[in-house]
Amino acid sequence: MYRKNMKKILVTGATGQIGSELTLELRKKFGGENVVAAGRRRKPNEMLLATGPFIYLDATDKSSLEKVVEEYDVDTIYHLAAVLSAAGEENPQNAWRINMESLYNVLEVAREKGLTRVFWPSSIAVFGPEAPRVKTPQNTVLIPRTIYGVSKVAGELLCNYYFLRYNVDVRSVRYPGIISSETLPGGGTTDYAVEIFYEAIRRKRYTCFLRADTVLPMMYMPDCINAALTLMEADPSKIRCRTSYNVAAVSFSPAELAAEIKKYIPDFVCEYKPDFRQQIADSWPMSIDDTAAREDWGWSPKYDLASIVKDMIEKLTRRLAEGLL
Repeated sequence: MYRKNMKKILVTGATGQIGSELTLELRKKFGGENVVAAGRRRKPNEMLLATGPFIYLDATDKSSLEKVVEEYDVDTIYHLAAVLSAAGEENPQNAWRINMESLYNVLEVAREKGLTRVFWPSSIAVFGPEAPRVKTPQNTVLIPRTIYGVSKVAGELLCNYYFLRYNVDVRSVRYPGIISSETLPGGGTTDYAVEIFYEAIRRKRYTCFLRADTVLPMMYMPDCINAALTLMEADPSKIRCRTSYNVAAVSFSPAELAAEIKKYIPDFVCEYKPDFRQQIADSWPMSIDDTAAREDWGWSPKYDLASIVKDMIEKLTRRLAEGLL
């Protein structure tokens, strides 16, 4: 079994939106001492520090990455460090450098050190307006309009190459927008779907940077983490796609999300002032066909729009009452 043979896990980008929660879940499953959190923030949150080792690491520095892998006897890497879509458009050259150099280094270290497995998330940003926007298929044209999407397409091809050429067991999913109650997102086009909850609870008002009718695929963090863990624990014979799997959960618009929030906060008001992120959103799918992931390794989300909103409102309201929001 994969779990029994595993030595140590390294999570890069462990202070980010996904990394911070995935690291804690991995520590619950495999023990805190067996999961090394790595990030570029000098002061990670207290839970990361309290539950296991944390190190400062720039994954674009291959020698530093090698030292960490050797020092901690790392066998598996979850590589989450990245510059996201909206932030990437502000400095495309930096986004390409960080996203591609860090992935290349991880794959090279995995090849050279004979690591057991690598997880790397791709994104719906790989799709452009030429792809079908409804039930976007697993295999379709990939002509993205952002440097983030370009880096993800290149990354998918690189992962596939390292599997075919060097037999590196690298696995990937194309994540939609991720909603989390614990960590704020870091510069994505779907960030509104997290920001809106904080503003609804604090101020009962939010100005959305997308049009009210902009439908995009979304996923709640528990499903996001489950997708990564389920894929990584699947038998290698089940993994037929070595670029990246489509995964889907729920699709909705800002107006639909605001209406669901109003069921809990009746006087909540949402205004709409689209900015440069609207053009990015318009190039992305409205819904995703994830049949391959469901058939190959049993992917199945648990949260729909109603259950996401209910859980987010409950958790953030509790944190506000405790003075933590």
